[in-house]
Amino acid sequence: MSQADEDDAALPKGYDWKLLWRLLGYLRPHLRAVSASLVLIVAMAAIDLVPPWLTKVAIDQHIARGDARGLTRVAGLFLLALAFSFLVRYFQTYVMQMTGQRIMRDMRNQIFGHLQRLHIGFFDRNPVGRLMTRVTTDVDAVNDLFTSGVVTVFGDLFALVGILGVMIALDWRLALVTSSVIPLFFAVTNWFRKGARQSFRETRKWVARINAFLQENLSGMAVVQLFRREELNRAEFARINRAHADANMKAIFYYAVFYPAIEFLAALAAALILVYGGGQVLLGGLTLGVLVAFLQYSERFWRPISDLSEKFNVLQAAMASSERIFKLLDTEPRITSPAHPRQPAAVEGQVAFEGVSFSYAAGDGGGEEQWILRDIDFVVEPGRSLALVGATGAGKTSIISLLLRFYDPQRGRVSLDGVDVREWDTQELRSSLALVLQDVHIFSGTIASNIRLGSDIPHSRVRAAAEAVHAHRFIESLPLGYDGEVKERGATLSVGQKQLLSFARALAHDPRVLILDEATSSVDTETEVLIQDALKTLLRGRTAIVIAHRLSTVQRVDQILVLHKGRIRERGTHQELLARRGIYWRLYQLQYKDQELRHRGAAEATA
Repeated sequence: MSQADEDDAALPKGYDWKLLWRLLGYLRPHLRAVSASLVLIVAMAAIDLVPPWLTKVAIDQHIARGDARGLTRVAGLFLLALAFSFLVRYFQTYVMQMTGQRIMRDMRNQIFGHLQRLHIGFFDRNPVGRLMTRVTTDVDAVNDLFTSGVVTVFGDLFALVGILGVMIALDWRLALVTSSVIPLFFAVTNWFRKGARQSFRETRKWVARINAFLQENLSGMAVVQLFRREELNRAEFARINRAHADANMKAIFYYAVFYPAIEFLAALAAALILVYGGGQVLLGGLTLGVLVAFLQYSERFWRPISDLSEKFNVLQAAMASSERIFKLLDTEPRITSPAHPRQPAAVEGQVAFEGVSFSYAAGDGGGEEQWILRDIDFVVEPGRSLALVGATGAGKTSIISLLLRFYDPQRGRVSLDGVDVREWDTQELRSSLALVLQDVHIFSGTIASNIRLGSDIPHSRVRAAAEAVHAHRFIESLPLGYDGEVKERGATLSVGQKQLLSFARALAHDPRVLILDEATSSVDTETEVLIQDALKTLLRGRTAIVIAHRLSTVQRVDQILVLHKGRIRERGTHQELLARRGIYWRLYQLQYKDQELRHRGAAEATA
């Protein structure tokens, strides 16, 4: 994966408080729920102060005096405090989890919406599996920050302040003894903080690589099995998986040291309380109830500190994930509609390329060998047809990508009806064009939904488009016809059937310009004859641009452009180009010679 480290570069190495502040911005639409949760957390922190105090009262005022009735009242208050604590915890957990789910929903919608606005070149450079990680795993990590991190931190802080206040009120000297181990806690936490974040970053990076590898290889499983790559892929996956496990082990090391260290500090604080407090009890300077209460408060004192440490772990994971999420969200779309778009009142369908040079590399120059297209000039008048012919890599598909404005040329101008495509509203531009690819993408859903693709097209028009390209016959043979279910990537359809659906899809949207990119090369001869017959009627009144390796499909177009190494080498009609005996003539001779040899071989085999 050549781009494996692309999204791991230039990430901040320390804490970025601006990043954290940006994350907190997602709480803004849910302030009421967050405020309610905050109130409940403060109430919970206050209620947790009650049981140790009641224990002190029970020991000093009732057990020491043998007051069974008073002890019963204290026990009742103790149970009541536990009941209130249960109710407050329930509502606080429910409110924060609900808020977290809503924030996660908002963030995923934002990421997916942003992905749909990004230019095609972005997806050429970024594996799909990595982008899926941003929307799934990384958002889950950020969700943990909101549900058990941000607001509950305030609860832990309130609990610490409350416990410390009560301990000081009970006996300030014993409170000082209890607090003496806090500097050690900060030292341990600082060590943990420095090492944990890098391990979280490494773990997230390898999760993204695992997802990218799985997506690529599961999608191409037929090729993997055909070329017997199972062992090679297994070894490569084991390497990535081992690196992910090693990254996790680094994080586990910090956990394995940190949590026992916190437990040790808590035990050390309890021991100091027993040594000093027990001595004070023996000397009569402290009651037994206060000592027991201090032990309970000490336990509660270290619990929020331990919780804060856990929240810190959540924060580390969320920061590592948010770095990648915001890096994605901060990627600016290179192809955008202008603030004040221009377009004709009615689209006629004139297509023009004027001195167009294009390179997929960023920038305007960078070497003559980098240009995919150079000095491309042609005009297709409304209702006329143009064919692009040439060897693989000649630049035919790049011309289509520029017309659809998947990319912008570095030099020259591409226009539709005399208006530069960069001045069109992008959605209006693409709604005027229809593209039929050789590799048809079929979505899961129904036959009809794959023809409509979300547009408000009546069923009569869907049916008419299918009939025009002879797809109606196979659609009606399906159990549910147009409502028949289509599996992911059209797994239940043949290549020819998917091709016919793509024709129906294009024609149902009634474009002014129809683009056929190798559109009939995957169709058998009988189906191609049916499609060619349909196209004679369907292309009437529309501008057509056709790309095909089989020259038999372009003989009737109005003009043919022969591309070679990114330049137009020849142009003219089929007969004119044959008469010149140039590149087109050689392609024609090679193609029909191959056909003649195939027919001769078939005849000899039959004999």
